[in-house]
Amino acid sequence: MNSKKTLLILAGGLGSRYKGLKQVDGILDNGSPILEYSIYDALEAGFSKVVIIVNQLIPKSYINRLNAISEAKGFELHWVYQEMNSIPIQDFDYSERRKPWGTGHAVLCAKEMVQEPFVMINADDFYGKEAYELASQEIDLQHISDSQLGMAAYPVSTTLSGNGTVARGICTRDAENYLVKVEEQTSIQRINNSIIYIENGENIKLDPETLVSMNFFIFHPHIFCYLEAYFYDFIESDPLANQEFYIPSAVQRMMNENRVKVKVKTSPSRWMGVTYADDKKEIIDFLTSEIKNNRYPADLWS
Repeated sequence: MNSKKTLLILAGGLGSRYKGLKQVDGILDNGSPILEYSIYDALEAGFSKVVIIVNQLIPKSYINRLNAISEAKGFELHWVYQEMNSIPIQDFDYSERRKPWGTGHAVLCAKEMVQEPFVMINADDFYGKEAYELASQEIDLQHISDSQLGMAAYPVSTTLSGNGTVARGICTRDAENYLVKVEEQTSIQRINNSIIYIENGENIKLDPETLVSMNFFIFHPHIFCYLEAYFYDFIESDPLANQEFYIPSAVQRMMNENRVKVKVKTSPSRWMGVTYADDKKEIIDFLTSEIKNNRYPADLWS
């Protein structure tokens, strides 16, 4: 069975370490940013609808570009702006708030646009063709439901940057490969032949095959009910002006409350990202090689 599937792309972040609007930064001479490679891979894997969460800094010229691609290639495309007041909060004082509420809030902004199982990704991460094929199969086999979600995770050794530390969610699984917890570590790096992070002033070693979450989730639309309730709980907790409502935290709460289980699948694809501007050269070299190996056309949409 080929089910309707949506790709939900989070493209509203500001990318402070990258020092630019990397969501729409073209990688090769074809002008396609990473998110277009994600769309291309998802379409090939059987997805037919794309929803992109953006902020007001996204150039109108880029929106026009992708709208034209959508019309030419025949896939459904929707844009959703993530604003501080996208989800109504009665009598809330926004005067101290400078930006929206994080990834959990971003996904919740898509509630009215998504009624089918969907994959959630970051706009600036390259996840690889096979990850979308895996997700498509999980949805078509009806493994994704209101009580079971999915995640494609990656070995930590394949997700590092040579240009600085990275933040990754370290996954703990049970014997049946269901997620137990995701523990965020913000200082992961390779030093000599070891992968370490710093905790309480000490260097902690990680096995290179340790799986980490790169925000590739396979969701059922029923999660919007939980996200909405959890978001209002977050607001009721009187968060700090810069505090955010994150998807991994919301998923952890769903698991803790026995509302869902999350099946962890090791992605067969290579992950690549551009945390720092200097990371761009590596992905340019990688995509150039992929084109030479006929994995992508030189112009994605020709």
